[in-house]
Amino acid sequence: MARRSRFSPEVRERAVRLVKESEGEHPSEWAAICSVAAKLGCGAETLRKWIRQAEIDSGERPGWTTADRERLKQLERENFELRRSNEILRKAAAFFAQAELDRQRK
Repeated sequence: MARRSRFSPEVRERAVRLVKESEGEHPSEWAAICSVAAKLGCGAETLRKWIRQAEIDSGERPGWTTADRERLKQLERENFELRRSNEILRKAAAFFAQAELDRQRK
């Protein structure tokens, strides 16, 4: 099970917006990220990842969007359950087929 973040989506959006707004006041994007991260109490690398994901979600950068990742996780879980169900049915069919063969001989 995935670990829940201690930062809400609203805080993440606000942090990304603050970095974008304060980039002009700092010599680099990383300096702006470090400044905002210190104010919010999160790690600079964490904030950088939030910014990159926001860029992907908005179409500024190539990659898997958040919606695509969620859909992929859902499909993988569904695939796992279907494989497990098929295995159970295969074993049950083999069990009952063997039981039927044993019964006919008597």
